[in-house]
Amino acid sequence: MEVTCLLLLALIPVHCRGQGVYAPAQAQIVHAGQACVVKEDNISERVYTIREGDTLVLQCLVTGHPRPQVRWTKTAGSASDKFQETSVFNETLRIERIARTQGGRYYCKAENGVGVPAIKSIRVDVQYLDEPVLTVHQTVSDVRGNFYQEKTVFLRCTVNSNPPARFIWKRGSDTLSHSQDNGVDIYEPLYTQGETKVLKLKNLRPQDYASYTCQVSVRNVCGIPDKAITFRLTNTTAPPALKLSVNETLVVNPGENVTVQCLLTGGDPLPQLQWSHGPGPLPLGALAQGGILSIPSVQALDSGYYNCTATNNVGNPAKKTVNLLVRSMKNATFQITPDVIKESENIQLGQDLKLSCHVDAVPQEKVTYQWFKNGKPARMSKRLLVTRNDPELPAVTSSLELIDLHFSDYGTYLCVASFPGAPVPDLSVEVNISSETVPPTISVPKGRAIVTVREGSPAELQCEVRGKPRPPVLWSRVDKEAALLPSGLPVEETPDGKLRLERVSRDMSGTYRCQTARYNGFNVRPREAQVQLNVQRVEKGQLLEYMLTDLRVPHSYEVRLTPYTTYGAGDMASRIIHYTEPINSPSLSDNTCHFEDEKICGYTQDLTDNFDWTRQNALTQNPKRSPNTGPPTDVSGTPEGYYMFIETSRPRELGDRARLVSPLYNASAKFYCVSFFYHMYGKHIGESGDWESALHVGLGIIFEGVRGSGYLGDIAIDDVTLKKGECPRKQIDPNKVVVMPGSGVPHQPRPQLWGPVAVFLLALQR
Repeated sequence: MEVTCLLLLALIPVHCRGQGVYAPAQAQIVHAGQACVVKEDNISERVYTIREGDTLVLQCLVTGHPRPQVRWTKTAGSASDKFQETSVFNETLRIERIARTQGGRYYCKAENGVGVPAIKSIRVDVQYLDEPVLTVHQTVSDVRGNFYQEKTVFLRCTVNSNPPARFIWKRGSDTLSHSQDNGVDIYEPLYTQGETKVLKLKNLRPQDYASYTCQVSVRNVCGIPDKAITFRLTNTTAPPALKLSVNETLVVNPGENVTVQCLLTGGDPLPQLQWSHGPGPLPLGALAQGGILSIPSVQALDSGYYNCTATNNVGNPAKKTVNLLVRSMKNATFQITPDVIKESENIQLGQDLKLSCHVDAVPQEKVTYQWFKNGKPARMSKRLLVTRNDPELPAVTSSLELIDLHFSDYGTYLCVASFPGAPVPDLSVEVNISSETVPPTISVPKGRAIVTVREGSPAELQCEVRGKPRPPVLWSRVDKEAALLPSGLPVEETPDGKLRLERVSRDMSGTYRCQTARYNGFNVRPREAQVQLNVQRVEKGQLLEYMLTDLRVPHSYEVRLTPYTTYGAGDMASRIIHYTEPINSPSLSDNTCHFEDEKICGYTQDLTDNFDWTRQNALTQNPKRSPNTGPPTDVSGTPEGYYMFIETSRPRELGDRARLVSPLYNASAKFYCVSFFYHMYGKHIGESGDWESALHVGLGIIFEGVRGSGYLGDIAIDDVTLKKGECPRKQIDPNKVVVMPGSGVPHQPRPQLWGPVAVFLLALQR
């Protein structure tokens, strides 16, 4: 028995019947990493202690049938992280260079659809000790009625650690303790971030000017050593002080080189200077060295706040900020506002009209606007007013008002925005006012109000805008509060009214609003329409097919099927198939091929020959075909009947071969009879042609035609029949003379020269 194994990947119901025994999932967590300590705490919970920066390896050992799927999640700790599902056979969670925020309780959830999922947990304790930070603060207060100055100093030592650190204060090499003398206090302040211990020096004395060391320790857990920091207190110790070399607001042109210096005016010990940019890092190419910040060839995107900070751990850091403004303009827009007093939404002669122009500029208040009509500067008059900073429009917007609109006011208006005297290109926007200028309308094309797509496919939502000018279309969600578009924006502008979505998901289903923008068009109530997006989920249990080839009679085959579900591999099922396909192919009708179908019963053209057999009938044959050759119709005599044909005219040459190959039939008998009708009429028939039938794997036939010395030798075949057994034997009249075409023997012309032929085939078994 031959065996064929078929593996199909399918999604099937959770509880499926098979040949094995199903078992619910069970799980156990073990560690395989660089653990410091693994212990049981007071509530019998396993605790896995690891040092920050080491590698965490947790394994979830599972049993059950089908094989359970493992999913890791994490809660608690200083942050809540969630891990992606692992692959079906991977139950190991590995975290390289674990961070403190990744400490907490880890859950291993194993499920296979049988019974309830198995859930196990383990607590991971990440231990660390940072470098301590020591800062110095002082107070100065007057005693009533006296000139005596009492100066108290606080040395604050702060550290982040796990477990909590132990603090030791030293003056020089001597360890200090609380209330060691009247001038020293050590205490832990309230409401501080991290762990803090304060050393208070009351009413400084000469012996208090010394070196102080703060030493922190986690008692060598996980091999973490102690850390310390030292500060020398003197009678000149003072917090930092700064000043800038430029004004706090600095306006420059694009392409200029900018240099800002931050000067220290005080501080002991010597403060450290640092430049920062908000938001984001310093521009690419910027150089901060000491207190000097250099930005070569500054661009518009380099605008922002630059901060110079000086720290020396005494008092509060000193900070100075420069607001750098790089002149720029972008996004020129216009608005057409009909007469608001008369609440009109259309342009009408005799009513007022306002045209507005705005650009986004830096600095915004320095931009200037100029209006032109039909290429000439617009002149102010009683009916033409130019205003700035319209309270109903964005800041620094220029408006041109036409009072009592006349026909002569129709034309093209141009608004030009510029920075006077600055090498920044002007921006302009054009508005055409005529009788054809009308407010917009918006609609959804017919058949596009509801768009239904499958999950994971692209989708396109469309709204059409009419009117002159046509404004952009703004898209937003309707049915979900504060819902964002797939782009992550609450509103998205599309110039053509089409919202294109890639790889839609079910959460994108819902109603979408398209509406006209109030800029680059009429400043009127927005027109809007809605489109419903339906995202279909890919259904489980798809029908899958697998083609089995080269099956032979009378063999049997075992087909094995193993399903994979979302929970793993299920039981394998098998079935024995006894292959008993009859001799006639499904492509044959009554075991006979009439070539009426374009599939020609599964016959194919041999790719190694010189030319092909063609399928034709009396209606499709070449009207310029060579005379006195070829059939006028097929065997049935009807003009619609088809046959297979070879044309021997040019470009065919002597010896060219055309082969028509049958499909392979199963051979279950010793003898077969192949019969067919042929048409061989023409002067050059038989000069160099032959017929051939052949056997391949199983049983197959090849019809081969060979071109002779001339072109009057076209051949046709029709009604090929294949049957088991020997062909019926017919007696030949010995007195009948068989005349071959082209033999030179006179004969009566016939309208049809279709004749039958039968061929014995001996089926050879492998």
